[in-house]
Amino acid sequence: MIYLDTRFLAPLFREKPSSKKVSEFLSRQQPGNLMVSQWVGVEFASMASRDVRVGALTADQGRHCMNESDALVAASLYSVTPSANDFALDHEYVSHFSTHLRGPDALHLAVAYNHQVEFVATLDEGMLSAAKKLKVSARRAIR
Repeated sequence: MIYLDTRFLAPLFREKPSSKKVSEFLSRQQPGNLMVSQWVGVEFASMASRDVRVGALTADQGRHCMNESDALVAASLYSVTPSANDFALDHEYVSHFSTHLRGPDALHLAVAYNHQVEFVATLDEGMLSAAKKLKVSARRAIR
């Protein structure tokens, strides 16, 4: 199982230089082999809300982005609800000050670790660095 963080999925819904490569990576994966936590939905809503606030998206575009991400998760990804154990490990991870992790990114790593995924796919260099320090398997997954 491969865990996908929000930043890895975001280029599917907002055009970025990495959009095509992310789409190609996902299309090569076996059905049922991709996981997210329900936290991804909260982060997508937060990103859309921020983009609407700063005028990068209209409210309709923001809702469309959120609906598309929700539809992808429901149709194609294995989604788990973060547990008390995930939040406890999240707390432990952010307490390692050298990782510079914020709670949301630490939660992705905690869920992935507790579910013994093959690796976390992310485009976030900070998360990659923190994962290495915490001995959580993470990869950029695209070049």
